Amino acid sequence: MTLVLFYEKPGCATNARQKKLLYKAGCTLIVQNLLALNMGPDELRTYLDGRPVAEWFNPNAPAVKEGRVDPTAYNAETALSMLLQDPILIRRPLISVNGHRMCGFDQAKIEGIINTPLGTPIDNGCSSENGEFCPEP
Repeated sequence: MTLVLFYEKPGCATNARQKKLLYKAGCTLIVQNLLALNMGPDELRTYLDGRPVAEWFNPNAPAVKEGRVDPTAYNAETALSMLLQDPILIRRPLISVNGHRMCGFDQAKIEGIINTPLGTPIDNGCSSENGEFCPEP
């Protein structure tokens, strides 16, 4: 049994599909609400390290899609502050498993960490009904 800490946006259909893959692989999930994120910048950064700052941002966040936030325009310190102030901007899910932390659902990386295939890769893009924004919780 592998324990996975999974920060999601409640009601997100894509996060639901990702969790389903993990459950089918025998993982036990502790699911947390990403929008109620209660961590400091040092802890959040442990999920983001290894990715360019622009990839810390959820490309489907309304402010990003509407052009109000340009993920390429910020240094790490400013980006961390923005993400903590408005967690909907964080690329999701945040995952902690077997001492590894990541933002976004990298299926191949997760399979390597848990040493278990998760099945057919899924589309990790926004899966809202209208194709624009995921519904608000």
